[in-house]
Order: sequence, then structure tokens, then C-alpha cells
Amino acid sequence: MDDGGLMGVRLGTELLYMDDCYLKEFEAVVRAVEGDKVSLDRTAFYPSGGGLPSDVGKLLRGEEEFEVIEVRKESGNVWHTVGRPGLTVGDAVRGILDWDKRYRIMRMHTALHALIALLNSKYGVLVTGNNVGYDRSRVDVNLERPDRELVEEVIAETNKLLSEGREVKIYYLSREEAMKIPGIIKLAKALPPDVDKLRIVEIEGIDIQADGGPHVRNTREIGEIVFLGMENKGKNNRRIHFTLSP
Repeated sequence: MDDGGLMGVRLGTELLYMDDCYLKEFEAVVRAVEGDKVSLDRTAFYPSGGGLPSDVGKLLRGEEEFEVIEVRKESGNVWHTVGRPGLTVGDAVRGILDWDKRYRIMRMHTALHALIALLNSKYGVLVTGNNVGYDRSRVDVNLERPDRELVEEVIAETNKLLSEGREVKIYYLSREEAMKIPGIIKLAKALPPDVDKLRIVEIEGIDIQADGGPHVRNTREIGEIVFLGMENKGKNNRRIHFTLSP
């Protein structure tokens, strides 16, 4: 949900996924190497953060292949951990994402936004933590009672809205303009980074919030949210587990 500080920060690497979440391949140049990590001038790989895992895939230098096993942001750069050494500064590479994994995470992420939006609008809850995974995801909310029936009803209502094919828009607003929007922040203990412009993700008629992660273009791509269970995680804190239909 939160993007770990990438809502408005471009870092030293051009983040191609910020404007095109469906980019599967891209051309780039290696600009730094530290051991098994390489930094590129541009990337479509999402670095882990904000409860989302990083993308994986590969970098190609001609016919030579380097597996990308993790991507992280560190010290103002995006670093791609590769499976073996060999890349050098100035190398031209082609990045190729593991699209099946990325697309599944996109579907999960947009579903999470929609579910949180309904919990917030109906019961005023805020998010205290979240983790988006390939097989299952979870969100922690400051809900007073561990009310399974309440959560199941909200999920059913969310699924109905998702099935209507709501458009998902990504655009940018000044921080001042964005902060005037009711519900733009749904995190219990966080604010967006102090930058001039924020990246906004809007699910038509469902949700609008500052966010820096990848999303689908239309809610019909998501399928259905499947409720897996709920845990108590302390006073007024409930953990909701869910997955998606295939």
C-alpha cells in the first residue's frame, strides 16, 4: 500500500513502472556495480518496499543472461542483485521481468487498495501494516472487534464493485492539492514523503490515495478476493488474510 518513500521520489534511477505498470521489457545501461549488485540508469523492476516484494527476472547482455533475484532501494539508488558477476559499468542490457509474478502482485495490490477503501469508508479503520504476496496477502487494520462476519460482508461488497470493471488511473498531483483530498492517506502512522508532487492511484468510484506501486488498469482483471481468515494482533488490531481466485 505504502511505497516505502517512492510516491514522489524518483531516486537516481528512472523508475519506468511509475508511469507504465505493464512494461515487461526495457533497455538500460549499467551505471554502477557493487559485488553482485548492479544499478541501472532506468528500470522497470519494482524494488521491495511498502509491503510489496521486488520483481524478479533477468538482464541480458547480448546473448548472455544474468538472473535478477532481488531488487532493493539503498542510498538513493535501485540495486538489482544478480545471480553471478560479470556485468560492468557501461554495459547495455535488456531487462525482462518475470511477468507472471509481477501481474499477480499487481492484481493483489489493487485488490488490497479496494478492500481497504471499503473498510475505511464503512467503518473508519486505518491500516497498521500490510504484506502483498504471490499466493496470499494480509492487511492489518485498527478494527476493534474480531468480527469475521463484518469482514466477509465487506469482501463480498468489494468483489461486487471489482466485477463492474472500474478503471484504475495513475497521475500526479502537487502535495498541497493531494493532501486536500479526504481519505488520501489510509495509514495509521504515516504521511507521504515531503516532496512537491505525489503519485496518485485512483480506482474509479472506490478509492484514491498516494501510492508508488504497480497496479492493474481495470478492476475486472483482479478476479475475486477470497477470505482466508483473521487474527488478533493486539488491542484494536486485526490481521485479515486473503488470496485471489485464479
